[in-house]
Amino acid sequence: MKNEKAVSAERQEELVRWERRCRKIQHGLRIAMMAMVLFIGVMTMAFADPLTPITKLSEFIGNAIKAIGMIILLFGVVQVGLSVKSHDATQRSQGFLTFLGGVIIAFAQDILAMVTGG
Repeated sequence: MKNEKAVSAERQEELVRWERRCRKIQHGLRIAMMAMVLFIGVMTMAFADPLTPITKLSEFIGNAIKAIGMIILLFGVVQVGLSVKSHDATQRSQGFLTFLGGVIIAFAQDILAMVTGG
């Protein structure tokens, strides 16, 4: 009987040691997996085109400026129309200036591309 208790105590100690080893192995595997995921994430960022976000931001800003230019252009058309109705020369000249300013703002990106040859 004593022998059985001694064997079971030794067996329990051995199981405790194996559990500790398994925990260390699991901990090491978790760290390795996290490092691998981090490495893959950094690699995809490193091989991605760094100019893509800048290009998209530039396109967004260009589209926003074009929309603002179209609004100003339409406002200039309304001003010219009202000036024709009221026979006001000052309002007409102001309307044409607003209209031309809107055209320049709306097509600034295209004008710049044409001037630079790009």
